[in-house]
Amino acid sequence: EVQLQASGGGLVQPGGSLRLSCAASGFAFDDYAIGWFRQAPGKEREGVACVTMSDGTTIYAESLKGRFIISGDNAKNTVVLQMNNLQPEDTAIYYCVADYGSPHILTTSRFNYWGQGTQVTVSS
Repeated sequence: EVQLQASGGGLVQPGGSLRLSCAASGFAFDDYAIGWFRQAPGKEREGVACVTMSDGTTIYAESLKGRFIISGDNAKNTVVLQMNNLQPEDTAIYYCVADYGSPHILTTSRFNYWGQGTQVTVSS
């Protein structure tokens, strides 16, 4: 059974940083891509970033490049999303996702496995 356990959300002031972790189990980690989506209140889910575990290829939402960094640890079956210079518009529930292969786009339909969300709130 595929399990994705997200952690690390919380409340942070504008300009601050947070580090989200996704611990994965139940599948061959090296064969999968693992990433993050988010959903803000009243908005649709949007892709944030994804990493292909076999070769480390990453893709990002264009608007988040330079502030968010995704990385994978094959030994620990964990993916980390480092979020810097957070702004109120980054407030959302962040979901860890996974699927087989190497996606080239961040769309909800590409990822069949979703973990529970973790709340990120950016506010002063």
